[in-house]
Amino acid sequence: MLVGTVHSGVQMGMVKIAKETGTLLIIPNAGLDAATGALCAPNIFRSSFSNWQPSYPMGKVLADRGIKNVVTFAWKYGAGEEAVAGFTEGFIKAGGKSVRGLWIPFPNVEFQALLTEIASIKPGAVFVFFAGGGAAKLIKDYAAAGLRTKIPLFGSGFLTDGVLDAVGDAAEGLETTLHYGDGLNTKRDRDFRAGYYKAFTFEPDVYAVQGYDAALLLSTGLDAVKGDISKKKEMIAAMEKAKIDSPRGAWTLSKAHNPIQDIYLRKVIGRENKVTGVAHKALADPARGCRM
Repeated sequence: MLVGTVHSGVQMGMVKIAKETGTLLIIPNAGLDAATGALCAPNIFRSSFSNWQPSYPMGKVLADRGIKNVVTFAWKYGAGEEAVAGFTEGFIKAGGKSVRGLWIPFPNVEFQALLTEIASIKPGAVFVFFAGGGAAKLIKDYAAAGLRTKIPLFGSGFLTDGVLDAVGDAAEGLETTLHYGDGLNTKRDRDFRAGYYKAFTFEPDVYAVQGYDAALLLSTGLDAVKGDISKKKEMIAAMEKAKIDSPRGAWTLSKAHNPIQDIYLRKVIGRENKVTGVAHKALADPARGCRM
């Protein structure tokens, strides 16, 4: 069997090979929609999210606040395109009127020209998809351009996960949606965080939770066949029925093998992505194109 990986483009190749060979695959991060959509297969599972999933609920959050016109801004590659599509679908469905998309090639981080364009458009809000170093630079550049106080910035939770130490006060107050966050304050999450910190001496993030849950999902299958991985059908059947007792909250799998999970609204307070509410309860990816 195989567990991996992170990047949606790399994952596409892995999914195609797993589908062709029947190799059991658990995806602990990469969100490409096709993995549990058009390329779904009985042997392919995901413990993380589809790219559509974290962004879709933010559309309703903004529409419910009376925002009518939004500019989206993202890297022009699979994950960025699918995240923006999810947000746009949710926003228009909830009553939003206009979405204008701006794009920058992946992994370019020269944002200034497009930030100037955003300033000239004057939308009600900006929704973005960036992660890692690109997200950190975007947050700092957006604040330095004077836009933070004029046009509110929102994003998929990857905008602020893992970058708060790097951006300092520039991220304060930013709101994002994701399937995990700080301050869930459940016994399950507190125990997980304490154990993780004891093992690694730093706090866990969404990536740690997804990897942990991939192991829980695998162990469910292994337990069902008493470790005999030659019993693939029985193992897959057990994994399909699993209820994962995750630090993010319990979740089950959709028919396409993607988590059905709560998506949280989070706000940056100090160096934490504090959960302030549930943006969508038990959200299932639509699994478009899945014929399993």
